Amino acid sequence: QVQLVESGGGSVQAGGSLRLSCAASGVDYKRECLAWFRQIPGKEREGLASMVWHTGRTSYSDSVEGRFTLSRDNTKNTLSLQMNSLKPEDTAMYYCAAGVLRLVAGTCTLSSTSYNSWGQGIQATVSS
Repeated sequence: QVQLVESGGGSVQAGGSLRLSCAASGVDYKRECLAWFRQIPGKEREGLASMVWHTGRTSYSDSVEGRFTLSRDNTKNTLSLQMNSLKPEDTAMYYCAAGVLRLVAGTCTLSSTSYNSWGQGIQATVSS
């Protein structure tokens, strides 16, 4: 079974950076999408960035394009989200997710319904 464990959250001031990591195990990397979502309490989860694991092709939401960047580590079992130029509006619980391959224009979707495995979530807080 898939296990996803997030790390790297914390608190930073506006304009600062955080790097979130998702350690993945049990993932069929040739047939899976991996993604990062975030959620404000009471709100629907928002897809931020996705990766087709076996190709490395990424997709980003408009809200984070140019500020957040996905990357894989050398062992190809960790998905990291580098978050730069953070704003107070970025304060949220961040989740790593995995799901069967669902491609739109060659990239994984950012729809939460396309993902069926989730990490426990990690808090990122941006103050100003």
